[in-house]
Amino acid sequence: MHNIFTTDQVQEGDRFRHWRNVSEERLVPMDQVYIGDGPFHARVDAATIGNLEFTKFSIRNLRSNSTPRSFRHENSKTDVLFVSLVLSGSVSADQNDHVSTENAGDFSIRDHSMPWTIEHAGYSEMLAIQIPRDRLEGMLGTSRRFTGLTVDGTLPTATLTRSFLCNLARVGEDLAPHAAERMVSVGIDLIIACLAGRMAKEPPKALHGTLTVQRAKAYVAANLGDPNLDPSQVAAAMGVSLRHLQALFRADGRNIAGWIWQRRLEMAAQRLSDPACLNVQVGEVAYRCGFADQAHFSRRFRDRYGVCPREYRHAALSQAAP
Repeated sequence: MHNIFTTDQVQEGDRFRHWRNVSEERLVPMDQVYIGDGPFHARVDAATIGNLEFTKFSIRNLRSNSTPRSFRHENSKTDVLFVSLVLSGSVSADQNDHVSTENAGDFSIRDHSMPWTIEHAGYSEMLAIQIPRDRLEGMLGTSRRFTGLTVDGTLPTATLTRSFLCNLARVGEDLAPHAAERMVSVGIDLIIACLAGRMAKEPPKALHGTLTVQRAKAYVAANLGDPNLDPSQVAAAMGVSLRHLQALFRADGRNIAGWIWQRRLEMAAQRLSDPACLNVQVGEVAYRCGFADQAHFSRRFRDRYGVCPREYRHAALSQAAP
């Protein structure tokens, strides 16, 4: 990681203003209040690894919270969620009806499209990681299910995850692009595993429906190559009516037909960017991901990623070449 800001280089009267500008640019707009005595001190280190932004904040005596201004601001980020990992000290947090004191090693997910408050009483260090919202929600359901839940840093899975993420933040910028992408994917999978374990401790809510959705997602993942895969087939495989399955997915914050197409496109993008699949023709990639019509595949791929499949492959492999 490299340093992008420190108050040591700023006159005392200007420190908090400069900090606020840097932190809101790096994260999201928010209301911040310095609650300490004496000069304000802060430091920000950052790294971009794969498609993730890592930011380490070292701060003292600060209260931050979202406001209506935060949600309306042009820099508001609704397409990402933030992993908030406490490295040292402790913070008090409140989001989604979850009030907690998080100590060194603990982490949680923050959704900056929802109201939140965080207070640093004394000195603390935190690692914030921006993760695409659909990457977490695709596996865990709507963010309202896990936003604000604190993962206990003393748990073995949390210890492993923290160690991996901290080491990735430290050396990730030295990795080749394709290696960085793979390591980022491993890190996200570890986070998902920790969150799934934490969610399992919450009071059960419509457990049968949740299990049906998870089984349906697993069925979709296993049958993406079938061009006939559609919501009706999934419902039949789950032993429920199509209407019931659609209602369960809506409660999970998504549409089942859209989910199937999204997973097909994600699989196609992964294969197009994988050097091991370089000799596989674009049409074959489309077929293996369940698209019977290459023109249909190209149109949907461009709508999702902004470029045609060949351009996406060329850009991804060119980036990985060094």
